[in-house]
Amino acid sequence: MLFNSFGFLCFYLPLVLAGYFWLGRYHSRWPLAWLTLASLFFYGWWDGRFLPLLLASIVVNFWSARLIGATPEPRRKRYLWLAVSANLLLLAWFKYANFLADGLMSVAGRHWQGWDIVLPIGISFFTFTQIAFLVDCYKGQVREARFIHYALFVSYFPHLIAGPVLHHREMMPQFADRRNASVELSNLAIGLSIFVLGLAKKVLIADNLSTLVAPVFAADAHPRMVEAWIGALAYALQLYFDFSGYSDMAIGLSRLFGIKLPLNFDSPYKAGDIAEFWRRWHMTLSRFLRDYLYIPLGGKRKGEFRRCRNLMITMLLGGLWHGAGWTFLIWGGLHGLFLLVHRAWQRFGAAAAPRWWSWPLTLLSVMLAWVVFRAPDLRIAIDIWGGLVGANGLGLPHGLASLAGRFAQIGLYPVFDGIRWIDFSTVEVPVLLLALVLALFAPNTQEIFFHYEPAIESICHGPRWRSLHWQPSPTWSLVLAGVFICCLFGMNKVSEFLYFQF
Repeated sequence: MLFNSFGFLCFYLPLVLAGYFWLGRYHSRWPLAWLTLASLFFYGWWDGRFLPLLLASIVVNFWSARLIGATPEPRRKRYLWLAVSANLLLLAWFKYANFLADGLMSVAGRHWQGWDIVLPIGISFFTFTQIAFLVDCYKGQVREARFIHYALFVSYFPHLIAGPVLHHREMMPQFADRRNASVELSNLAIGLSIFVLGLAKKVLIADNLSTLVAPVFAADAHPRMVEAWIGALAYALQLYFDFSGYSDMAIGLSRLFGIKLPLNFDSPYKAGDIAEFWRRWHMTLSRFLRDYLYIPLGGKRKGEFRRCRNLMITMLLGGLWHGAGWTFLIWGGLHGLFLLVHRAWQRFGAAAAPRWWSWPLTLLSVMLAWVVFRAPDLRIAIDIWGGLVGANGLGLPHGLASLAGRFAQIGLYPVFDGIRWIDFSTVEVPVLLLALVLALFAPNTQEIFFHYEPAIESICHGPRWRSLHWQPSPTWSLVLAGVFICCLFGMNKVSEFLYFQF
């Protein structure tokens, strides 16, 4: 079931909300049980075969957490390693078995068809969430005795499919607060507003950009310079608005139930350097990789060489988390390299780079890395990179043929046979320009709504939007209603979120 589907909007969400608030009038635990059952139904709707897998994962990890908390050392650490290894093996089988076996067969020089393994949706997110919980149980930072709270923590439907990656200390106190099961008009107003903005990002922007991306990244497309730049930029913005839209929808949906999810995006394309980009992009995953991988590896405690090594390992594994393939590994390696260059710049005492060139350089680096992230294989990625610098030629529209002489004077000999893969007569190119302006210059969701969320004010970088106060009004309601109606008309086909495949 998708957030951007009529079944979810017209049936599932109203029924779950009504049941949640109705049960909240009678008992504190009944609304949580209702939400848990609804979340399990939401997951099983996609493919009921994998619902027992999710349930087994929840039961085994809850039992393991209690065992770890009740056992003294050294057996305690042993149980932790067994539980974490079981989670990683489960993830490795579904996500990486074919990739690893294919690599081994290639080394052995044998042809192999691969296993027919279906990747359970959301397995990366609910596995990482539970590994973090197990580690914190071992450290004595948490002990959860209520199974219903833990089951809801893992299966909570707004985050289950594509994040954000939750932390127990953010969620457990909210589940225990029975006031959340009471109707609060401010929660409904803010939640619906954020949800509609996220839905618009997905339906009106990201989905329209997909038609600019697919032809450029197709096999044997050999995009020329203009096509390559439009395709690469379109994918960078499609991914941003698709995943940012999902995160907004998740936050908005959760707020309807009185529960606040952590922020996941803070205008990452406004970042002035690559380290700031990772503090703004997929913030909950960056936090997980820092707290449960980079710091346990040693972080920056054991010298500069190990710090750089730990940073590169973290980014490589972060790349593999997104998918089992060499392109994802290379993408992670590129970002590791970018971070090492940034660290070297700082280490050798260079002055802070002026924003007028550090910002576009960071954005360009991120966009170039997205090419290999999106490409089906490395060959296509290299072809598109080549197209960006004109290796496949400079194709221009027919109407510019009269300028051929001027191009020849500067050593360029373009072909004036039109832009093959981009249709300028449709709405997609104007949407691309609008998306670029919104991503680079418009206030983001938390900046718009910070008046109602003082706790997130510290996440906003600098005072530039501190004076912006969002106030509900008839005009705002009409605008959002119009946006929602436009989204409904745009939901004429099933369009999954890009992060579903990760």
